[in-house]
Amino acid sequence: MVAGSAGRCGDRTDRRTATGMGGVSSAGRCGPCPRGGDTFTGPFPSCRFALFLAAAITPFLSNMSVYGPVVKIHPVVVASIVDSYERRNEGASRVIGTLLGTIDKHSVEVTNCFSVPHNESEDEVAVDMEFAKNMYELHRKVSPSEVIIGWYATGYDITEHSVLIHEYYSREAQNPIHLTVDTALQSGKMSVRAYLSAPMGVPGKTVGVMFTPLSVKYVYYDTECIGIELLQKTRTSPSRTNGLTSDLTQVAGSAAQTQEMLSTVLAYIEDVLAGKVTADNSVGRYLMDLVDKVPMIPAEDFETMLNSNINDLLMVTYLTNLTQTQIALNEKLVIM
Repeated sequence: MVAGSAGRCGDRTDRRTATGMGGVSSAGRCGPCPRGGDTFTGPFPSCRFALFLAAAITPFLSNMSVYGPVVKIHPVVVASIVDSYERRNEGASRVIGTLLGTIDKHSVEVTNCFSVPHNESEDEVAVDMEFAKNMYELHRKVSPSEVIIGWYATGYDITEHSVLIHEYYSREAQNPIHLTVDTALQSGKMSVRAYLSAPMGVPGKTVGVMFTPLSVKYVYYDTECIGIELLQKTRTSPSRTNGLTSDLTQVAGSAAQTQEMLSTVLAYIEDVLAGKVTADNSVGRYLMDLVDKVPMIPAEDFETMLNSNINDLLMVTYLTNLTQTQIALNEKLVIM
């Protein structure tokens, strides 16, 4: 299970052996992980140079449109990372884990993740690779379509140990992404950044790797959207708790929200027509797409269809309550 390497600056002589899931270790010594994982010691001088260069150019690259896939992140991934950070071991400065998802031509979609136990110090980092392997095998039984696409770490910056851990994930996935989540809110908010590594140096004598930032986009399923809206309501609750509402309440809330958004759109259109606001072509295209998606139904037919659906919903609710009442009465009669 342990894979080690030794190197020195200059001719960069490496010796590597790997069994099982594998790992990487840098110049110095290789020892067993106290939790049964691999120990990475070092780092290489090349890692220090790579980190220095990445730190120097990352502020400029962050403001550029970097070529690469778009990283789509689901809310459940961010929630899992924050939860693992809150449950971290005493004295641990950060947590790391494996990212799972799917890959297509132009994007990488992160749909799931799990934390991996590890220990860090100034001189070494020990990662439980056997745990990561077993967890991935269990996830494959539940979601065979999800594959390893990279790894995450909490924190704002990329550390020297990140280079070593990323080298291991490079063996498990092609072009793995590295996700950083600022759980300490150093930038004033919980920023999420994604990086892709690229080798740098001269042919035959690679110096190290450079992390280039990627575009991050948040996506969600309909069920995740319901959960997020429910969580947002807890911010205004004194007890920080909130329960599920009935179907009719959800319909009324959605209707009120839709009416509010339509009022905002109408106010914007009126301001543009009156010359108070400069017209934005991108907003106009969005509005045109929205109008085209609305079916051309007469007002009378739409009202009839809506009332019919509401009557069906009320009938189902009535039958459900009637069934629950009858079951409760039957239980009391049996007890008597």
